[in-house]
Amino acid sequence: MRVVLQRVSRAEVTIGAEVAGTIGPGLVLLVGFADTDEEDTLRWMANKILGLRVFSDEEGKMNLSLQDVEGDLLVVSQFTLYGDTRKGRRPSFVEAAEPPVAIPLYEAFLRLLEEEAPGRVESGEFGAMMDVELVNEGPVTLVLER
Repeated sequence: MRVVLQRVSRAEVTIGAEVAGTIGPGLVLLVGFADTDEEDTLRWMANKILGLRVFSDEEGKMNLSLQDVEGDLLVVSQFTLYGDTRKGRRPSFVEAAEPPVAIPLYEAFLRLLEEEAPGRVESGEFGAMMDVELVNEGPVTLVLER
């Protein structure tokens, strides 16, 4: 499982002309899955994200978690996180989980986050062509993998 995490002051995902999800201060998660991912992988990643101290305290140090600031989450599936560009000019996505595996993982991950997140959990639509607009605060961007 790979996640690109971005701390944001606001974010929105649209599909066509329709807004699918919008959040205020919190985190945007671009999420990709591999065939080997399981429930314990999802749980580990959800706990890591919710407890990661990436928000500034009153002294400007990254000491606060999403839980501490009661922030929102915007979760967007993105199989291209498993794009392999080592050979040739066209990325290979053989490491990315196929939809029959990835969709249940994505849905289970969303449920885990919804159970534990302090704020709203919004999402895009698996497999849809989406536009993600965000204001990356800091900027803070991390790549998480398990």
